[in-house]
Amino acid sequence: MKALIAAALLLLAASGNAGAVGALADVTVYDRAAHRSLPVHWSEGTAWVAGAPGNEYAIRIRNRSGADLLAVISVDGVNAITGETASPDQSGYIVPAFGSIEIKGWRKSMRRVASFYFTDLGDSYAARTGRADNVGVIGVALFKRRPAPELQLEERKREWDPAGAADPAEAPASPSTPYPSSSSRRQARAAEKDAARPSLGTGHGRSESSHVRYVDFERESSTPNERVTLRYDSRANLVAMGVLREPRRRPDPFPSAFVPDPG
Repeated sequence: MKALIAAALLLLAASGNAGAVGALADVTVYDRAAHRSLPVHWSEGTAWVAGAPGNEYAIRIRNRSGADLLAVISVDGVNAITGETASPDQSGYIVPAFGSIEIKGWRKSMRRVASFYFTDLGDSYAARTGRADNVGVIGVALFKRRPAPELQLEERKREWDPAGAADPAEAPASPSTPYPSSSSRRQARAAEKDAARPSLGTGHGRSESSHVRYVDFERESSTPNERVTLRYDSRANLVAMGVLREPRRRPDPFPSAFVPDPG
């Protein structure tokens, strides 16, 4: 089958990540506005992250193994490449041995994505396409590559050579047009209080550059070698569900030296 490989791979430190989930690969959610990986909170065996409404995010995958992996990515139950209702047997991204990739949005072409951003359920891409049942979850199905026969090794080296010829499967792609009001919707929603929010989903945001090309990938098995699941919601909702505990504020009996005028 055909899989996608990013033209530029993400370079991450090899040390462990407290915000990562997974065994074959570390899967993290990176808040692009806050410039940090979101910490993972475990509750009854489920991994949760707290998303900030309006913030763009990316899914980072770091391959911990010495062999290529195929990562099929589902966001809110939707395949991040094809837009189909997600299934592990669909298209995915290749994560090279001990390498890392960053997925910033919904794949619109070989050169563009529509950014992921946290938003209210009704504004999520899944809900807007009539598939709201699985909003609030990110899934990564990881597959090992079937070992290649010795005669194919040299061919694979040429396939991965970044200086090689351009992939003929890549057709010229025009920039996709984002929803005109996506930026204003994000700003308006970010100004609201988390406590008043319904569950979070992932929006279809601005168009941005993200180059990929097709390569062949034969799966070792039709069943994923590992499934990684990360659920997400607003901080206020995670507190309400008991996933997070807010520290109790202790009143200060002497907060000021003098008596101020009333407001």
